[in-house]
Amino acid sequence: MLKHNPMLLLLPLLPLLLLLLLLLLLLLLLLLLLLLLLLLLIIIIILELLLPLPLLLLLQLLPLPLLLPLLLLLLLLLLLLLLLLLLLLLLLIIILELLLPLPLLLQLLPLPLLLPLLLLLLLLLLLLLLLLLLLLLLLL
Repeated sequence: MLKHNPMLLLLPLLPLLLLLLLLLLLLLLLLLLLLLLLLLLIIIIILELLLPLPLLLLLQLLPLPLLLPLLLLLLLLLLLLLLLLLLLLLLLIIILELLLPLPLLLQLLPLPLLLPLLLLLLLLLLLLLLLLLLLLLLLL
């Protein structure tokens, strides 16, 4: 039966592939959010340049408590983006691992490369948590 349908070999990978797809969608959504935020910041900067208003007056129009969380949110989104990219990479590695025999994969992808990846992922997660806490403190 397997000879007739090679797609059956991919069946165990279906959940992982779906997860990969979901992550990709999330990545796109994050990119979109990031772009929107960047656009907002650009608009703010352009307004600052165009209006012959003193900076202080503009800051009264656009309160600083609003600008700071915006910048933090931008940072947060960037971090999330990095995190998602790393997760995608790890997922791809896992899928490859399932498709290829492990010794072969270890020849293709050296372990010294995998460890820093995992550490980076952890670091990013910590940074993300830190930023979230900061954002929460600012909003309170």
